[in-house]
Amino acid sequence: MHPQRTTRFTGLDAVLLLVLACAAGWLAWRVTTVLGYDWDWSFLGRTILRRSEDGSLAPGLLLKGFVATLRLAAWTMLLALAAGVAAGLCRVSRSLFLRLCARTYVETMRNTPPLVLVFLFYFFVGDWIMTALGAQELAYGLSEAWQERLAWIMAPPGRLAAFLSALTTLALYEGAYIAEIVRSGVQSIEHGQWEAAYALGLSRWQRMTCVILPQALRRMIPPLAGQFISTIKDSSIVAVISIPELTFEGLELMAATYRTFEIWLTVLGLYLLACLACSLAARRLETRLARRAA
Repeated sequence: MHPQRTTRFTGLDAVLLLVLACAAGWLAWRVTTVLGYDWDWSFLGRTILRRSEDGSLAPGLLLKGFVATLRLAAWTMLLALAAGVAAGLCRVSRSLFLRLCARTYVETMRNTPPLVLVFLFYFFVGDWIMTALGAQELAYGLSEAWQERLAWIMAPPGRLAAFLSALTTLALYEGAYIAEIVRSGVQSIEHGQWEAAYALGLSRWQRMTCVILPQALRRMIPPLAGQFISTIKDSSIVAVISIPELTFEGLELMAATYRTFEIWLTVLGLYLLACLACSLAARRLETRLARRAA
């Protein structure tokens, strides 16, 4: 049994919070006095929730961008997990060809600027592959109800090619890092576990799926959680190809209102909210798995 951990609020915590509050206050004072900035937070409520023409509440631009960011991050992590697990298992394969292919993919993605990848896949996937497959025409050929579902699940038909380009870029980029997490998690399992599974007459695939991966998963959860948080933050880069996620909507609002600090502090808070929620969820999952293992 692991000892019960208790969380205490110490004097050092109070000092650190006081220092952070003083730093935030000093920064706000400098912006107001030195730059002569006139703070105005009154309009921000409409960027989260606004009144539609019929009087009902509707999501504002920042809330729409926040939802689009979460949707893009969720799709990215789903595809990145598939690509990362496949590449990670190839990295520990007995086949030299599979190891070389996986290493080429990992090293290429990890050593290429993501902004370059975004533009490359935007012109390659969006302009060539989507046109060759006729995906845009297929999306426009759907009924109005299915177009609304497509817009909620992925993107409206007019932005589908750009969304798929951004999704492909982020999934391959994040998948390269997940591949290394999977490789290191598998290789961290003691060799005696392999030998014990071999002694039971299990095949290599059965040893991997039934013995090694369940143990490695507990060790991979913290870095995987960090990678998912990184995915949420990295999704902001696709604003350069006009994907209406949180950063893009922040840029649009800033250009329309000139309220620089209020908008970007709100955007920062929304990103922080999403990342903290993922961090807490991963911590709870890690604790639950540790209790089961005990």
